[in-house]
Amino acid sequence: MRIVVLAGGIGGARFLRGLKAAAPDADITVIGNTGDDIHLFGLKVCPDLDTVMYTLGGGINEEQGWGRADETFRVKEELAAYGVGPEWFGLGDRDFATHIVRTQMLSAGYPLSAVTEALCDRWQPGVRLLPMSDDRIETHVAVDEDGERRAIHFQEYWVRLRASVPAHAVVPVGADQAEPAPGVLEAIAEADVVLFPPSNPVVSVGTILAVPGIREAIAEAGVPVIGLSPIVGDAPVRGMADKVLAAVGVESTAAAVARHYGAARPLAARDGEERAGGAGLLHGWLVDSVDAGAVQEVAAAGIRCRAVPLMMTDLDATAAMAREALALAEEVRAS
Repeated sequence: MRIVVLAGGIGGARFLRGLKAAAPDADITVIGNTGDDIHLFGLKVCPDLDTVMYTLGGGINEEQGWGRADETFRVKEELAAYGVGPEWFGLGDRDFATHIVRTQMLSAGYPLSAVTEALCDRWQPGVRLLPMSDDRIETHVAVDEDGERRAIHFQEYWVRLRASVPAHAVVPVGADQAEPAPGVLEAIAEADVVLFPPSNPVVSVGTILAVPGIREAIAEAGVPVIGLSPIVGDAPVRGMADKVLAAVGVESTAAAVARHYGAARPLAARDGEERAGGAGLLHGWLVDSVDAGAVQEVAAAGIRCRAVPLMMTDLDATAAMAREALALAEEVRAS
C-alpha cells in the first residue's frame, strides 16, 4: 500500500509513528510543511521537517514534542550574552548541528529536497520525507501590536506571542509562486490513499495545499482522501489552532474543519463514468468520540464520517487511529 500523508509538526509526526505501527509494510511518503521555516542566526531552520525526522528517527524530546532529546543550550546562552537575538526561539546545541549542515548544503547549491534526504540518511525515519517545495515559503500572520497592524512571521506569532492576540490574516508568503518539490506530485499520483493527520488545518496542511498543483493533484488522484480532526470537543487537541481558524473564518469545531477542507468528488466509477460533484478534498473524516453528534452534520456535507477515539495518548492509541483511517479509506473505495 502506498500512503501519502500531509504533515505539520507535532501532531503530524506523532500520527506518523502510529501509522507506521498500524501499516508496517506500507510505502509512506510524507509531504512536510515548510511554511514554518525561518532563518535564525544565519541558519535555515525547518521546524516541521525536523520534528517529523526526529520523532520517527528516535531523537525527539518526547515531553515537549519538538527539539532534540537530552538537549543543552550553551550556544543559546552565549548568543544571549552577546546580546544576539531572538531569545524567544530556543535552539538547542544538538539542534544547531542539523541547521548548520542544512545551511551549508543549501549554500553549496543543493535544493531543500536533496538536503532533507541527506539528513534523513542519518535518522532513518522509515518514511520518504519530502518538503512541500524547494522554494522559499514563509507563513506570516497579520496582528495588531503596539497600536498598529503589521505582519510577523508565524513563528513569532506562535512562539513569542503564543497566539495571545487575534490573527487578522494568515498568508503563506511565496506559496503562489512556488512549485512542488521533486517527487511530490508523483507520490500523490501513485498513492493508494491520502491522509490528512490531526495537524493544523490552516498553517500546516493548509500551507501545503497552498502550493500550486498540490491541491489539484490530490483532487484528481482518484483515491480515498481521509482526514482526522485536530479539534476535539470544540478545542484544539494541542496548540492554538482556534486562533488561526478564526483568522480564515472557520469555527473551532470538528464539523467546521471538515467543511473547510470540503467534500471531494466521488471516486471514479468502476464502469468508467466521469466523476462529478464535490469541489473539496475529503472523502472521509474521523471525529473524536466526544464529537459523535457532528457525524450527521459532516455526512450532510457529503463527507463520510465516523466517531472514534482520537487522542494520541500512546503508540497503541495512535496506531488504532491510523487503522480507523485506513479502514474508512477502504470503505470509501468499496462504496
